[in-house]
Amino acid sequence: MMNYYGNSIMGTGFGILMMVFWALILIGAVLLVIWGIRRMSSPQITSQKDSACEIARVRYAKGEITKQEYDEICQTLGV
Repeated sequence: MMNYYGNSIMGTGFGILMMVFWALILIGAVLLVIWGIRRMSSPQITSQKDSACEIARVRYAKGEITKQEYDEICQTLGV
């Protein structure tokens, strides 16, 4: 690659350093996008106990289990 004055800047240390710098920026951007996509697609469950009690709450709301069964599930889990 030639600059305005006809000198090659790719053979200099500065040119190589700039190529490495932009390659690292590009790799970092790609990794950031991948991390963001994986973070958004994974469920945000804070605790398995909380999620199990939440499932029991939904089942209770649907009428699949009784109030006593719901209370027993959550009490057994310690929630």
